[in-house]
Amino acid sequence: MKGSVKAHISLLLAASMWGLMSPVGKAAMEAGITGLTLANMRMIGAAVCFWTTSFFVKQEKVNPHDLLMLFFASLLGIVCNQGCFTFGLSLTSPVDASIMTTTMPIVTMILAALFLKEPVTPKKVIGIFLGSIGALTLILSNRGGDTEGGSVWGDALCMAAQISFACYLTIFKKLISRYNVFTLMKWMFTYAAICFIPFSYRDFSAMTTMSFSATVWMEVGYVVLFGTFFAYILMLVGQKTLRPTVVSMYNYIQPIVGTTVSVFLGMGVFGWTKALAAVLIFVGVYVVTQSKSRAQMLAEGEKE
Repeated sequence: MKGSVKAHISLLLAASMWGLMSPVGKAAMEAGITGLTLANMRMIGAAVCFWTTSFFVKQEKVNPHDLLMLFFASLLGIVCNQGCFTFGLSLTSPVDASIMTTTMPIVTMILAALFLKEPVTPKKVIGIFLGSIGALTLILSNRGGDTEGGSVWGDALCMAAQISFACYLTIFKKLISRYNVFTLMKWMFTYAAICFIPFSYRDFSAMTTMSFSATVWMEVGYVVLFGTFFAYILMLVGQKTLRPTVVSMYNYIQPIVGTTVSVFLGMGVFGWTKALAAVLIFVGVYVVTQSKSRAQMLAEGEKE
């Protein structure tokens, strides 16, 4: 029970950090840092952070086959996910990007049913439906303050980011459980940085000739440290214990965080619509966590 509570708290914190990614990352892009450059800095910065931290924890030996599998895990969980989302965000609005994140639990549920043989139970369907309605209500209630239009290509890239991460959560569930967070992430982010540098080298080189304010570098620092390093540590803590569908449900927390921050900064108002949306999201997450896994149903010899 303690492990489950720890996992839920970790995912809540990770989702909160990611909830600030769209506005903070967009602000850095508007200051002149391109989407490809920001994604590149996330991967290189996180790789440096994880390798540095790994020297202070227990060293683990990773067998060659798992090193190869971690390469493919990094392609889905980092390169495609971060690359598509960050570049997509540079083409579309933060609101549209947030709307695209609501698709992940649905995709994850389908993939978990196909690859892990997890049952698509009524509770899962109801929970995901409630969470989706709540998240969309919350996001659309903020659309009035969104002065920038969306983009079909930007929205498609943000959607692709959700699909790639859902595949990562599902396909590599067993691999993730074998090693500690720092062993996994130092290799995955190293692979990701190596793969992404050829795509971002031109933008990154152009950025070195430009000057940015301290505020912009603080925004980049948040993206690297909190939106990537700490968030991925917390996400993996939850992923080791909870089912992929439950992990993906915490995506719905992100728009709540964005709305809450905007209220505290005087950029929005918290009304009944937002309150109802938040309740729907939390109820949806709770319902999904109460659904039975394939192992539980086999053990009990019954169906929900």
